[in-house]
Amino acid sequence: MFERIAELAIRRARLVLIVAVVATALMGALGSGAFTKLLGGGFDDPASQSTRARDLIDTKFGGETNLVLLVRAGDGRVDTPSAEQNGKALVASLRKEKSLANVVSYWDTRNAQLLSKDGREAMVLAHVKGDPTQQQKNATSLLDDYDGTYNKALTVRAGGVAAVGNDMSTQVVEDLELAELIAIPLTLILLLFVFGGVVAALLPLVIAIIAILGSFAELSLLADVTSVSNTATNLTTALGLGLGIDYGLLMISRFRAQLATGASVEDAVRRTVHTAGRTVAFSASTVAAALAALLVFPQYFLRSFGFAGVGVVAIAAVSALFVMPPLLVVLGHRVNKGQMPWAKTANVTTRVSLWARLARTVMRRPALTALPVLAVLLVAASPLLGITFGTPDERVLPKGAESRQVSATLQKNFNGSDNAALQIVIGQNVDKATLDKYADQLSQLKGVVRVETSTGTHTPGQESAAGPGSANLSRPDGQRISVVSSLTPKSDAAQNLVSDVRALTPPPGTHPLVGGIDAELVDARHSISGRLLLAIGLVVLTTFVLLFLFTGSVVQPLRALALNAITLVATLGIMTWIFQDGHLSSLLGFTAQPMEMSMTVLMFCIVFGLSMDYEVFVTSRIKELHDQGEDTESAVTNGLGHTGRIVTAAACLLAVSFFAFGTSKLSFMQMFGLGSGLAILIDAVAIRGVLVPAAMRLLGGSAWYAPRFLRRFHSRFGLSESAPEPAAAPEPAVSRG
Repeated sequence: MFERIAELAIRRARLVLIVAVVATALMGALGSGAFTKLLGGGFDDPASQSTRARDLIDTKFGGETNLVLLVRAGDGRVDTPSAEQNGKALVASLRKEKSLANVVSYWDTRNAQLLSKDGREAMVLAHVKGDPTQQQKNATSLLDDYDGTYNKALTVRAGGVAAVGNDMSTQVVEDLELAELIAIPLTLILLLFVFGGVVAALLPLVIAIIAILGSFAELSLLADVTSVSNTATNLTTALGLGLGIDYGLLMISRFRAQLATGASVEDAVRRTVHTAGRTVAFSASTVAAALAALLVFPQYFLRSFGFAGVGVVAIAAVSALFVMPPLLVVLGHRVNKGQMPWAKTANVTTRVSLWARLARTVMRRPALTALPVLAVLLVAASPLLGITFGTPDERVLPKGAESRQVSATLQKNFNGSDNAALQIVIGQNVDKATLDKYADQLSQLKGVVRVETSTGTHTPGQESAAGPGSANLSRPDGQRISVVSSLTPKSDAAQNLVSDVRALTPPPGTHPLVGGIDAELVDARHSISGRLLLAIGLVVLTTFVLLFLFTGSVVQPLRALALNAITLVATLGIMTWIFQDGHLSSLLGFTAQPMEMSMTVLMFCIVFGLSMDYEVFVTSRIKELHDQGEDTESAVTNGLGHTGRIVTAAACLLAVSFFAFGTSKLSFMQMFGLGSGLAILIDAVAIRGVLVPAAMRLLGGSAWYAPRFLRRFHSRFGLSESAPEPAAAPEPAVSRG
């Protein structure tokens, strides 16, 4: 296969490049529409009880509250005649909006729970209609019209799920623009430093651009048939830039090395595709396999990252295999043009021997050198012992975000927030006596402030008369109950209340569904944990199979899985120490809170996949030398001597792409960027530089063991070098700075 790819590049180089330019332009045009189709949210399981409760409320009751307008009178209390007149005018205007339903306000109901403790603010509750796509558009339009000053007499601020989602969607776009402004110039500077030449430095960016534009086109097409999260664009940009550069770096490095031996351009391209191309193909397969595991989760937030990740990896690999070779054919020796001043005098051999000396030192005393590194990584992992999980809410936004400020005001100045209430929905009618009895039982649960039904408002031990608007909680074929508590949303106590409500004996013959933000958290934790073992199993199995096909050994995949697990737990431990325990919160500007479950799962797949990326880079060259007859120690030493600086350069470039997202104003995107970038550096330096040679030395000849029947299987189906590579001089110009 790789021979045919090389021959196509040699014989039809310009035709292939013309096709690539046209395809890239088409993908760019198609991908430009992706941002208008992508959605916020996506953290809920569509089959969970809380989601079914929300859908039933939408169908039968016009939807649950997802928009809270906090209205403040400019000259005193909101119940003065002037403020009341303007408040009623605001509510009347909102009720005319076709995108809103269930508009309820203090001025209509005189419900004291909708009035602040000081009387200066009042709540207007509403439901923004539509599916996720339309709901997001509706919320944006409504906030543009009503957020701010009304009639020069009232100040209106927006909160609730719809407002939080709108703020998050806006912030994602701003963060992406800032990350690109940081990552692309830094990456170009590093490429110039790594290659020491302008032409060679620009070539990997070609692969990166194709990968990013192609992935945006993929997301645009997917958004037409399924829900896709807008945060997937961040992964697309980071991975596309990083992997495009990684694969380009590997291909260009090998091509320049072959030219340095005196090979012709055509022969150099053939050897490059056959060796580096093979490595790229297997590397992309392992990364894609890790990211494909995200597709087992029902939350479209995670599935979106699976779609984006697999797409960007595949497009980057295809571009490296089919676009880079014809570029190298056309450029030939001109790939070394535009050398920087420092590149002409750099001693490349010194850099090669640096990694070789490190590997040789480690292999002489594997236990002495590996144990301190292993101890540090395990200490870094120790915060995982106290990890807790949550879902995104307004706290992931900057403190200055309006929807976050509204949420804080509701918790501080109001007696229980209807916005955070548990919503119980029964899909059939219930008689008054039975409903009252059930509501009384609910009101006795720990933390409950009141229970609102169509028959009245129940407080612990007593019942008050039904108030205006409570009839909205009843339908001929259903009942809705709102359980308002004084508990902090998403706290352990609030989650325990969900369990208590669900454990309560329901009215005879009914099957209540419990929803609300706390119920959504409980269900999300259950949903993700229930599929996590399947995802891990798929990642481990596919990685094992691919590495076996790559190496022909059953020991190498096990060694790789064990070392990659160390990278993973160390990274997640450090992220827990920072983002859950709150260390560095003042420096990074976030609010400490439980680890976001979906983002933690995403980091697992990203970190695991990228660790395997560098595993393949290193193991490929080691196996190449071992197949040529070198013993394990020599193959590891010389293999790391040749690839160590490539891996280091690639890791630094990829880490920059992820670290750029550490500037995000969304805390879970900060965690994603910093965690992924840190994991890449840990893997490239501590794992590949120290633990890999130590493990290979301790394993000795058994590192390449496989049972006889598997050796026969590999000889038939595995992908191996068809011919030994001619002896080559030390690879030039991967790092000349």
